[in-house]
Amino acid sequence: MGSTTPPPPPIRACLFDMDGLLIDSEDLYTIVTNTILERYGRSKLPWSIKAQLQGRPGPQAGAIFHNWAQLPISQEEFFAEQSILQREHFPNTQPLPGVPQLLQDLKQNGVHIALATSSQKGNYHLKTDHLAHLFDLFKPEHRVLGDDPRIPAGRGKPAPDIYILALKVLNDTLEARGEKLLQPEECLVFEDSVPGVESGRRAGMQAIWCPHPELLKEYKGREREVLAGLTGEHKEDEEEELRHTEKEVQEGKRRVGMPGEIDDGWGTLLHSLEGFPYDKFGIAKRI
Repeated sequence: MGSTTPPPPPIRACLFDMDGLLIDSEDLYTIVTNTILERYGRSKLPWSIKAQLQGRPGPQAGAIFHNWAQLPISQEEFFAEQSILQREHFPNTQPLPGVPQLLQDLKQNGVHIALATSSQKGNYHLKTDHLAHLFDLFKPEHRVLGDDPRIPAGRGKPAPDIYILALKVLNDTLEARGEKLLQPEECLVFEDSVPGVESGRRAGMQAIWCPHPELLKEYKGREREVLAGLTGEHKEDEEEELRHTEKEVQEGKRRVGMPGEIDDGWGTLLHSLEGFPYDKFGIAKRI
């Protein structure tokens, strides 16, 4: 039985995660975490656990990690040691392959872009201040960070709120100019994490999943579920979810707050952002 979801429309906006998608900070997170684990005689962080941490806000990721690690120090002591190492490593982030060209191409071809990252303000600046040539392509008002007060507590990825907000800040700009507003289905979410893909799909948007090779191994055989946002990362009752996002639902549109369907054509797996397939998403290159 085929999907009941209508085919996706051409893309007018691209919404980007950051860690492990635009920059190599996920590898630096691993270095920092393994350094602390080694200090206390623990084994290295396995991808089965790291996969659960990716894309989530700090408090949620911290709870998952500490439940697994069982370190002989308090969470406060762990965070203090982690912060020292992060300040050492994060200023060394570099763009991942294909990212600078992709962002430049999108800007030059009139595609709207926004950032939607779970990183909070302090860490965001540690990771990006030396990469101004890259992140200045995102207007300040089009950057949504993990500690944005407009995102309710407990509503980080895989809930759809961060991408709904990213769409809103773009539409605020378009409305001020008197231009045609963007619809969720005209947005393409770029993610490396599984909770992030689910967040984008629950926002009623199309999604690119560009995972770390080791993460892809963890989800071998479940790739179609990931692309549909059906891996069950989001645990809230769906009826409550729909009530929360009811104001976002428009007649004839996909139901915001719900995941997609297997093989509905709204999710795409890419192994790299190099050589991005613009034509597939209705983006006509004018360069």
